[in-house]
Amino acid sequence: MPMKFPAFRSRRDAGTAEAMWTRCPSCEEHLFNKQLEKALHVCPTCGHHFRLPAPVRLAQLLDEGTWEEHDPGLVSVDPLGFTDQKAYPDRVAAAQLATGLRDAAIWGTGRVEGQDIGIVVMDFGFMGGSMGAVVGEKVARAAEFALDERLPLVIVSASGGARMQEGTLALMQLAKTMGAMERLRAARVPYVSIMTDPTTGGTFASYAAMGDVNLAEPNALIGFAGARVGAGTIGQELPPGFQRAEFLFQHGFVDRVVQRVDLQRELAQVLRFLAPAREPVHG
Repeated sequence: MPMKFPAFRSRRDAGTAEAMWTRCPSCEEHLFNKQLEKALHVCPTCGHHFRLPAPVRLAQLLDEGTWEEHDPGLVSVDPLGFTDQKAYPDRVAAAQLATGLRDAAIWGTGRVEGQDIGIVVMDFGFMGGSMGAVVGEKVARAAEFALDERLPLVIVSASGGARMQEGTLALMQLAKTMGAMERLRAARVPYVSIMTDPTTGGTFASYAAMGDVNLAEPNALIGFAGARVGAGTIGQELPPGFQRAEFLFQHGFVDRVVQRVDLQRELAQVLRFLAPAREPVHG
């Protein structure tokens, strides 16, 4: 059944002043939340693009009533018995409670201006959008579905990288997802990557960087290691704006930086240009 998307709400108690207003982290303007929602969660003063929960992102990109989720029951296990200040299962449970999601990515099908697609959306609010076995499996399943149905695949990334609580199993998702994307490429099934703030670490090093077309939101942080690590590795000061979407666009890595208000229309145009024949690959 199509999913009804919730409105983007502050996690503070309803009725408080904090629930009605949001301070922009860029210009420090205090923004009325209802007006911010109408502006697609973009600061009208400075253009700062707030991070979005996955359901809100889907509502902004897809035609109304067309979203159908696949594999909603996949959940993380605790293969390492990992504990730092809190046990891993407790961290997952807290993230589930805070976001309403089972893990840091959801995938399914929908339409963009009438065009059928497979889509994966990541949620940075779930443990920093970290990629563990569940996220990797959802990305791989989405790619396999797109291959079988010859549907364009869209992935919206928002991630700090691989999930440390799953160790090597998380790192294995890089190879798994890259293999799935290569099979799409070989079959000439389009894949559009949308990189939002942030797209870093293992997510960047795997499927996020492999789109036939790579789009990015303004000023999104995009890259593998942090700027301090990069500067320390090469022993040089990094240029201004390094690892921001505009810098990557200027250097040919990102194909276009797109304002959020234009993102659905831009995605629809790209999909029309890349649309494959719809005969299934496997008969």
